[in-house]
Amino acid sequence: MVTYYDDRSVQVTSTGVRVDGRSYALADITMIWHRRGTRSWRVLVGRGAIGAALAGPLVAAVLGIGVAVWLHRSPTVTIAIVGASVLVGLAVGPVADFLFEHLDRSYARGSRQLEIWARWRGQPVRLLRTGDALRFGQIYRAVQRAVEHSQPARPGIRR
Repeated sequence: MVTYYDDRSVQVTSTGVRVDGRSYALADITMIWHRRGTRSWRVLVGRGAIGAALAGPLVAAVLGIGVAVWLHRSPTVTIAIVGASVLVGLAVGPVADFLFEHLDRSYARGSRQLEIWARWRGQPVRLLRTGDALRFGQIYRAVQRAVEHSQPARPGIRR
């Protein structure tokens, strides 16, 4: 038996697909397809908030420098305001790696619910529903490969 994918709730092998305790024999699956749901506004707003968190200190630093120049104060006050503005701008550095990691994970997970469907014993059955785009792709490809390899070879067709 070949295992194409295996995690805590999904297992795809050369004999069948098991999802959350329900098993589907590959011999009974005739077709696989997927569906994409609508975008999640919560995910998109979260990405915007991360972008604002990254840009906020930089914008504050630029505004502080602009205010320091606009005020026409003594060189000491101007240097103090510019210095404080630069420190605010530099504050984004340590946080940027953390925020970029969250932004990257957000894109890997995706912003839609994704579903894997199969025609099992003549009936359409939803095998999986997830919002994790990376996991969805891995499972969908594993199911495709398992179904392709389970079908008998036809004469004259090479694999």
